[in-house]
Formats: sequence, structure tokens, C-alpha cells
Amino acid sequence: MTREWVIDSYSGFEGLRIQACEPQEPGPTDVRIRVEAFALNWGDADLMNNQYSFSFPEFPARTGIEAAGVIDAVGADVEGLEVGARCGTLPYFYYNRGASADTMLIDHRYVAPTPDGLSAPESASIWMQYLTAYYPVMEFVEAGPGVNIFVSAGTSTAGNAAVSIAAAQGANVIATTRHQRNVAYLTESGADHVFVDDGETDLAQFILDATDGVGAHLAFDPVGGDYAGRYASAMARGGKVAMYGLLSGAMPDFPIMAMFQNDSWVKCYSVFNYVQDDRERQRGVDFVHSAVASGQLKPKVDKVFGMDGYLEAWHYLRDGKRDTYGKVVIDTSL
Repeated sequence: MTREWVIDSYSGFEGLRIQACEPQEPGPTDVRIRVEAFALNWGDADLMNNQYSFSFPEFPARTGIEAAGVIDAVGADVEGLEVGARCGTLPYFYYNRGASADTMLIDHRYVAPTPDGLSAPESASIWMQYLTAYYPVMEFVEAGPGVNIFVSAGTSTAGNAAVSIAAAQGANVIATTRHQRNVAYLTESGADHVFVDDGETDLAQFILDATDGVGAHLAFDPVGGDYAGRYASAMARGGKVAMYGLLSGAMPDFPIMAMFQNDSWVKCYSVFNYVQDDRERQRGVDFVHSAVASGQLKPKVDKVFGMDGYLEAWHYLRDGKRDTYGKVVIDTSL
């Protein structure tokens, strides 16, 4: 029996339920994947409350944006993807084609080959976080020696991906965390400087000290609200702010005068827009695949649950006292 987790209204993940489902036949440009594992992402939680960048067109609806498995059917117009190939799904506007199931359909453009040597949970833990970080870190500023990268929420999966990618290129990385216990993890991930945020210490001065007064060439910021006001004066001349989330729950309030002074840029960034473009998507996929295959980037899996444990996994992920790191993943074979 094949199974799927669905939601019947915008009721949050507490409204999820599991039911039987039948594998569907792929359309001309689709592939069908036998799902081995799928990962939890905060965007899925936002979507289940209708607070994300897209909405479900109808209910019941599947959740889940990130899966790994084996292709078991391909559409008539699909080329370059074969039955039996191991693959993962890329970030995409999935609407009612979520990954929280034993089987799924997806347009072939949003499938990428899995690097060799990864387990199913590891395979389900690379594309969302590394692609989200890749474009700002590697294309907005081209991380490398002499480039200063400031990463807020460095222990988040996307934030930690930015730390790891930037560090691997030799950039100077400044990361933030709210807890002293996270300093060792961020340092091991490649951060050169870690700011433990007590809400009162001068963040801008910390960044300036960490960059010898130059400032940050990139701020990778998922916070929103008035947070940019704490670091805007420490942006390098012509520096770029990649605003990609609203963890504060409030729209960003940018300090325009400070940004005038250092001629900085703000980009409202969504990885979905890059993945939708064929050339931009391929650049990102090539980089991430190569970096993971070579061991330069190593997916971090925190905890794996069985298919029946999806709700338990969400409660675990939401626990504010969690002091472990990496992806929370469902292994459909468990």
C-alpha cells in the first residue's frame, strides 16, 4: 500500500493525516518517483498556515518540498532521466504535488541526480538548503578571499549552508546565533567569527571589527522586522542584502539613510525564481552536485523518523529547546 500525508485546511501541521493513495501516471513532462525519504522545511509549516509564497489550489493537499528516491516512470517527452535513476527534488512551487508520500509526480525540470555515496535521508537534505544559499553567496557577491559574508541565524539549515559554502571558497564568514552552545558548531561549519546575540551588544561594531573596518559584502538575512537596522551601517560600500525570510514575523524596515551612506543594495530573494530559469537552475545544480560529490559540502541530518512519525517529527522540529543541528527527515522505509 502506498501512503500520503495530506492536510484538509490551513490548520497547521497539527491538521495532517495519513491515508492510502494510488501511484499516478506521469504527464508528458513528468517523472514519477518512488520516494525513499523526504525532509521537513519551515516553508512547509508556513504553507500549512497559508503564510508562504504560494497557496494550495485545493484540499486535501500534500505537503513537502524536498524528497529523494528512485524514478519508476517517465513521461513521453522526458529526456535524460531514466527509470531506476536515484534523484532528488529541487525547490519548486509544488502546489498539490507535495513530497510527503511514498510516490510523487514532479516536472522533470525540478529533478536532479543524487551524488553517489549518500543515504536516502542525506539525499533528501541537500537541494533546498544549498541552492538557497548558493545564489547569494556565489553569484550575488562571488565568495572568495577578501569577501566578507554576514550570515544571520547561522544554525538554520539555509544559514549553515551559506556558512559552509562561503567558508569553502575562502571568504571571511561572520555568523550569528542566540545561544553560546552553538558557537562550536558554527566554527566547525566554517565561521571565522560568531556573534552570540543577546539583543543588546552592538552587532554593527562586531561586523566592522571582524572585517577590519571594511564591512560585509553580503548580508544573508532571514529575519526581517527592524533587524537590518542593527547591521546596515556595517555593510561594505556597494554591499548586498539578500532578504529571504521573515523569522521575526514582521516585514523588514530598512534604515535608508545608513544604506545611502554605504551605497548598499537590497534584494528580496527567493530561490524559486532561480530554479525556474533553466540556465540559473543548472548552474546551481552543477555547483551543489560537484561540492557534495567531492565532500566539500556534507549534508547534516539531525534525526530520522519513520513514515508514521511525520507529526512527531514536526513537534520535534518545533521544540525550542532542541540543541542539535541539521535536517529532520522522514524515511519511508521505516
